[in-house]
Amino acid sequence: MSGRILVGDHDGVYVIRFVGDVRVTLSGAFDHYLEAMLHDPQFSSVLVDLDDAVAIDSTSLGGLAKLSISVQERHGKLPTLMCHSADILRVLSNMGFDDIFAIVDGAFSEGPHLAELPIPHDMSQSDMREKVIEAHKVLMSLNDTNQAAFKDLVRALEQETKDGAKPAHGG
Repeated sequence: MSGRILVGDHDGVYVIRFVGDVRVTLSGAFDHYLEAMLHDPQFSSVLVDLDDAVAIDSTSLGGLAKLSISVQERHGKLPTLMCHSADILRVLSNMGFDDIFAIVDGAFSEGPHLAELPIPHDMSQSDMREKVIEAHKVLMSLNDTNQAAFKDLVRALEQETKDGAKPAHGG
């Protein structure tokens, strides 16, 4: 099952629902949506619903961490995250999400009409790599366990970025 992100809002209350297997390919659209949401003068709260998620990769988890940190910094509020999957809850706990979200075990059934975020098909490999680096740096900032788990990946991706930016030699 491929992943999707559904979003909606009503009177400043935002709902973000992850559906299926949510991967890095959705990170560009998710980042763009977060920026618009956070700059909405009517913003009052956000609920993240993971009840229909089957799996979430670490880049998408980094996007959720970025969401929480940004909401707290700009609006002084702790976002709510709903999930009933024991597997996903275990991952969230291991990543330190219980410190940055109010996690509720349950399902969200009512709310605004949700629309699917479109997947950008024009994201370059270097843009994708930058999204992965940014997301993992956010995860690393949450705790020492994440720092140890992702430092080699981030270092390798940053080196790949530097190597790709070097001018070609030859003649």
